[in-house]
Amino acid sequence: MHIYRHFLLLIFALFIIVKVKAQPAEPANAPAEVKMQPKREFRGVWIATVVNIDWPTSTKLTADQQKKQLLDILNSHQETGINAVMLQVRPAADAFYAKSREPWSKYLMGKQGQGPNYDPLEFAITEAHKRGMELHAWFNPYRATFDGNFAALSPQHITKIKPEWFFTYGGIKTFNPGLPEVRDYIVQVILDVVDNYDVDGVHMDDYFYPYPIAGQKINDDATYAKYGEGFDNIKDWRRHNVDLLIKMIADSVHAHDPNIKFGISPFGIWANKSQNEEGSETNGGSSYYENYADSRQWLKEGWIDYINPQLYWPIGNRAAAFDKLLSWWSDNTYGRHLYIGQAAYRVNERKTLAFKNPSQLPEQIKLIRNNPRIQGSVYFSSTSLTNNPLGVTDSLRENYYRYPALPPVMLWRDSIAPNPPLNVTARPVVNKNAVSVKWLTPALAKDEEPVYGYVIYRFDAEKINIDDPKNILKIEYNTNLSYEDNTVQRGKTYFYVVTALDRMKNESERSPTIAVTVP
Repeated sequence: MHIYRHFLLLIFALFIIVKVKAQPAEPANAPAEVKMQPKREFRGVWIATVVNIDWPTSTKLTADQQKKQLLDILNSHQETGINAVMLQVRPAADAFYAKSREPWSKYLMGKQGQGPNYDPLEFAITEAHKRGMELHAWFNPYRATFDGNFAALSPQHITKIKPEWFFTYGGIKTFNPGLPEVRDYIVQVILDVVDNYDVDGVHMDDYFYPYPIAGQKINDDATYAKYGEGFDNIKDWRRHNVDLLIKMIADSVHAHDPNIKFGISPFGIWANKSQNEEGSETNGGSSYYENYADSRQWLKEGWIDYINPQLYWPIGNRAAAFDKLLSWWSDNTYGRHLYIGQAAYRVNERKTLAFKNPSQLPEQIKLIRNNPRIQGSVYFSSTSLTNNPLGVTDSLRENYYRYPALPPVMLWRDSIAPNPPLNVTARPVVNKNAVSVKWLTPALAKDEEPVYGYVIYRFDAEKINIDDPKNILKIEYNTNLSYEDNTVQRGKTYFYVVTALDRMKNESERSPTIAVTVP
């Protein structure tokens, strides 16, 4: 679960986002911003399942009610222009998926180990892909419980089977990252999903070693004594332990499926300049010193495909300014993708004047888009966007995300595009105000990777420019060979083009242009 650093976990669990009906943060007819919309942009949203923050909102929902609620969420995000969801599938050493070595999450049916009569992850993947969205499976690597009610844990919960793997800190159980068998276990948990589900990414958040709590001590001295040889202090050893896990996950995920993206969302400050001369001009907690998570190192080594720091402060904030952190992270990407975690949950927050301004998030988007080293955003969390605080979601839907966008390519994973579709045709549909566009599967690309989907474009004039996203009719993550355009007008001539996509969203050259006049 992603939250602003200074909130306590259990307080946040009770946090209620008030739905505010308001006018859009900016008018829908803001041509300057629409004009600068990129064709490639990551537009993600976190769907948090822990303590039923986003989905399902209650453990009393039936399976059908859970499905309907998720469809409503995905439909809302599709309308907003979101093209990726980070679904929390392992909140606390438990599972939102059937093919798991861990028990069903209690946040599904109210009791750990009791599951619904369907596979939530399988259902979510299918429905996300239908809507042109990637689905990244979000794992909490080290958190084993979210509360201290250990008696309610399933007998199959790993804390019951391997109690020696854990320490208790802040009243909850956490995996001990210094144990090699713990690292092996977590990798296998993630590979259960990689091997059995058509996920687009493996995603981890900021919970590595626990955030410091006054009066609490991490009880890993014995583990350090056993495995800490070669390290002068326990802090460097702890960072090394996290590094080992990240590299193991990266190597394992990409060995099992090179088309799966691996990304991490750390706390927004790597280190303050007062702590480390290479840090940012900030004064706050830091992942390097507090969580023993050297996220910058993971980028330098190329272990992760994207970094998604949680920049949950406003522009110009005295302690940690969004704009300064944006600049720092963009200078430390080492050629990997940078997606910015934006605090939709803080919009209209009473105690922070900046977030009561409806232009705060749109202004952040402008800064993001003006930086060529940044490829997009992820919003925390889903409920905040569907609630549309201060009209911010309207602003995305009607302005910044008005046109569809493809996810950015990752050329270090795959740089070979598919071949264009063959034999494209476009004909009016008899007795219907529509045009049927059809094509044939292209020949295999040089890497022999099959086509994963298609992009259908439509133009009102013969000047064809597929770089402008306003001409995209539909992005389809399936291998259907036809599309029916029901948005045409009688008497008009349209020009259609189709391209092919591979699994990593590389796009082919365009097909020949097909003109059709609607009778």
